[in-house]
Amino acid sequence: MNNENIKKAYFAAGCFWGVEYHFEKLEGVLSAISGYMGGHIDNPTYEMVCTGLTGHLEVVEITYDETIVSFETLTKLFFEIHDFTQTNGQGPDIGSQYLSAIFYVDEKQQKVCEKLICELENKGFKIATSLRSLVKFYEAESYHQDYYERHQKMPYCHSYRKIF
Repeated sequence: MNNENIKKAYFAAGCFWGVEYHFEKLEGVLSAISGYMGGHIDNPTYEMVCTGLTGHLEVVEITYDETIVSFETLTKLFFEIHDFTQTNGQGPDIGSQYLSAIFYVDEKQQKVCEKLICELENKGFKIATSLRSLVKFYEAESYHQDYYERHQKMPYCHSYRKIF
């Protein structure tokens, strides 16, 4: 495996447990780590983020091999596993920490996101997903990692639906 082919992507699509669950099943994804991004304090805890006062979103950091899976494929999956039209959270999870967003790492990722959003808008969708430049990622507490796998449950607010 060539390290030049190993890339990162950051997706916020509501509760990070379900996002992590779906991405971990995709071939080419090496890891999916739950965490926080976008807020105004360093080293936030889950309890702090849940107040909605820190500005952080629940985010999953995806490490992937771009020779196996493209950023575009990852982004399509992102849109297909959550309601990217919901403005106040995701499903039953309401609050600013559950908003839909993509934190792009470079201009190439930004352009892929803009292209896919345009495709969705052309299909009649009103997009709530925000595009944000990369900021520091904070890994969530260990009890949040691989939540559904460890508890042998299925995501309650994330399900796959073909859109693209």
